[in-house]
Amino acid sequence: MSDEPKNLLKSADVARLLQVHPKQIYRLLARGLPAHRVGGEWRFMRDEVLAWSGVPASSAGEAPLVQLPPPLLAANGDLVIEVLIARLLAEDKPLVGLVQSDRGRALERLAAKKILLAGFHGEVPPSHLGTARLARIHLVVREVGLAFPIGARVRKVADVAKKRLGLRPETAGIRAHFDRALAEAGTSLAKLHCRSSVFESHREAVCAVVRGELDVALTTSAWAARVGLGFLPLASEPYDLLLYAENLGTTVSVGLCEVAQSRAFRTMLSKIPGYDARGAGEIRYER
Repeated sequence: MSDEPKNLLKSADVARLLQVHPKQIYRLLARGLPAHRVGGEWRFMRDEVLAWSGVPASSAGEAPLVQLPPPLLAANGDLVIEVLIARLLAEDKPLVGLVQSDRGRALERLAAKKILLAGFHGEVPPSHLGTARLARIHLVVREVGLAFPIGARVRKVADVAKKRLGLRPETAGIRAHFDRALAEAGTSLAKLHCRSSVFESHREAVCAVVRGELDVALTTSAWAARVGLGFLPLASEPYDLLLYAENLGTTVSVGLCEVAQSRAFRTMLSKIPGYDARGAGEIRYER
């Protein structure tokens, strides 16, 4: 018969109480979480844990140790995100909700802590937001460029002159590649005299080409292949998910990393043109 007091909690109990992943408990111990050695394991007093965390006893189990952002992922609808969410569901991991956002708006929402994760690509990721350290979960290196109907004459970026062009917002990471390609060709969007429209997602842009409403769309190789369009590559870029480093231990973040590192996830991505999934699931930091 064990002499262990019945009012002592195990690590799993404390994780549920504070709504963090069980692996996070060891990090909290290093930050001063009160604990008691019973044999070779840690045990916890409920009142001590709540007093240390600042969670009122009346709301314990309802509020997390720190007010975490909601389990939302703000991204631009890239196909890798669709595959990721599908695998989270298939592997019975905690799910994330998708918020349609370009890179700039996703960063704004992350800074305001309205989301847990932000899709990021096109530039060097920030190392901090304010004073808070950021981490990134790598997903793929993807190919970006111009999609158009098979047989259309689009061999260089200047060929979009006078065509109906589907663009992404200026705050979207992919715009940096397009504007750079134009500059290298010695021209600018203003000089092209093309009829351009701005689309909030890759899906909307490529579907407009398929319907005949556009001649060319700025998108990814993956989306062009998905809807049967031709493609002119302009650049390749890493596609990562940014989050606050302190939130890497949440159940959602841990589950997402486990899926991104899985063979099933990488196998699915290997079948999609324009993706390099080597290193998927790696946690990286910018200096």
